[in-house]
Amino acid sequence: MDGKQLCEVYINEIRAESTATRKCLERIPESVYQFKPHEKSMEMGYLTLLVAEIPKWIRDMIEDSIIDFATYKHFQLSTTDTLLAHYDENLAGAIRSLSGITAESLQKPFELKNGGQLLFRAPKLESIGSTINHWVHHRGQLTVYMRLNDIAVPSIYGPSADEKGY
Repeated sequence: MDGKQLCEVYINEIRAESTATRKCLERIPESVYQFKPHEKSMEMGYLTLLVAEIPKWIRDMIEDSIIDFATYKHFQLSTTDTLLAHYDENLAGAIRSLSGITAESLQKPFELKNGGQLLFRAPKLESIGSTINHWVHHRGQLTVYMRLNDIAVPSIYGPSADEKGY
């Protein structure tokens, strides 16, 4: 399988994960954004934003070849509706970028930095797959936060305790 074919697989995977991800995001009320299950944990609002923004990382790695944590502009979290619009935009951007990337560009490096200091460097093709995995991981983390706040967890890969499917 060449890089362009793998990008089609990635697009299909993103689309498959996007519905359950959106169902999670649309259930998070602004009133729980400050929730943290532990002092070392991130706040639920930040985690929710992270899940909504990770598809943008794919667009950024393809189009810009770099993400620097020190200069990365996060969306201003406010309401569920604006977060969902941001998520939808990020998802569309990731799919559009994956659809347009060349095989040659897939082999070029992506760099993750913090204040200019290199943290990670790998070909874009490898970075895209690990970013999708990272997105799914944080969505799973978000479902735990949801459970701890009595927010119904949607069916993701099969029925959840809240949506038994019958």
